[in-house]
Amino acid sequence: MNKPKIVPSQLLIPFILVTSMFFMWGLANNMTDILVASFKRIMSLTDLVSTLIQFSFYGAYFCLALPAALLIRKFEYKSGILVGLGMFILGALLFYPASLTMEYSHFLAALFILAGGLSVLETTANPYILAMGDESNQIQRLNFAQSFNPIGSMTGILLGKFFILSQLDTASEADRAAMSAEELEAVQAGELTAVMGPYVGVAFVLLIIWVMIAVRKMPKGTVHDSPPALSESFRRLAKNKNYRLGVGAQFFAVGAQIATWSFLIRYVMKQIGCTEDVASNYYVASLALFIACRFLFTWLLSKFKAGHLLGASAIVAVISIAIAVTIQGMVGVIALVIVSGCMSLMFPTIFGIATVGTEDDHKIASSGLIMAIVGGAVMTPLQGALSDHYGVELSYLVPLACFCYVVFYGFSRGNLHQSTDEAA
Repeated sequence: MNKPKIVPSQLLIPFILVTSMFFMWGLANNMTDILVASFKRIMSLTDLVSTLIQFSFYGAYFCLALPAALLIRKFEYKSGILVGLGMFILGALLFYPASLTMEYSHFLAALFILAGGLSVLETTANPYILAMGDESNQIQRLNFAQSFNPIGSMTGILLGKFFILSQLDTASEADRAAMSAEELEAVQAGELTAVMGPYVGVAFVLLIIWVMIAVRKMPKGTVHDSPPALSESFRRLAKNKNYRLGVGAQFFAVGAQIATWSFLIRYVMKQIGCTEDVASNYYVASLALFIACRFLFTWLLSKFKAGHLLGASAIVAVISIAIAVTIQGMVGVIALVIVSGCMSLMFPTIFGIATVGTEDDHKIASSGLIMAIVGGAVMTPLQGALSDHYGVELSYLVPLACFCYVVFYGFSRGNLHQSTDEAA
């Protein structure tokens, strides 16, 4: 008996269009990581204050995921994608007026709207991909679609490196403190214009994609004439142990990923004594490894149980971060790059495992797993506070602790199969 295709032929074009969303939010996510280092220099911020960027970005995920689930319950997946894309475009365009006012809070507001759009997109696209084919290979299909997310991330890093970081004035914090108000404003204006450019450019590309999806007939996915009451969905999900543990795993996995990447440039700068532009090369290397391992893990999922692979990758991440904390130097930098390969498996695999057995509550379950992305808003300020007081090396104890929970979740779910009986 032949195994079912990962993507049925008749759904290939819709699959490609939806998968393009994974690319685009990967691009946005990792340009945002670049902003942490950029705004720290531009506005002479502390590590803690600079992480308000990630707090705004991932806080929006928490606020918009449930409304997105209610939207696609009432209408259809295509509606969710168009609404999410529209907010993404609006937030990106708002970088232009923010660059004119030169107010940090205005950039944070633009990021919140942009990330709200991404929350709607992720809440919609992840379960949509799971529904585009046979249930037996849905985790593998989601990992394959998510493989294009780090390609977008790599693109975001390169855009940030060549159009933002390379345009930052080399003046140090002390040099900026010695400038007159007029001189400092002129330097910051040029830097903020560089920050704005890639976001406005991306907005115009997204507008083209929005039109392509709007005019295309898309599959509706699973549709219920009368979806269960919201209270019933919440009650069933609250009783589902696999789902509850999965939301926790997603919270910690995303928190660890965002924290690891947000401070990678700072870590590299301190370990090898270089500028942000040079340190970003190691960020690019991390993303390249992330991409390669995402495709590798997609293949390995056809050979091994998802939970076991998840637990094993998290163990390697714990060991690698422990090396980065204790040994440092170039060895620590390499260890931190290796962590990216481990993280490549986590988000889509946790998402797929946690939604096993959610059936009619699938869309609400998906929103909970997207809301768990708020881990990125929680862990980065915590790591920033530790970095300010104890140094960037010890701050990596935050993602280390997060990965320990992922180890537990992976191996505790190791024997879970895609059946509703084993999900409870």
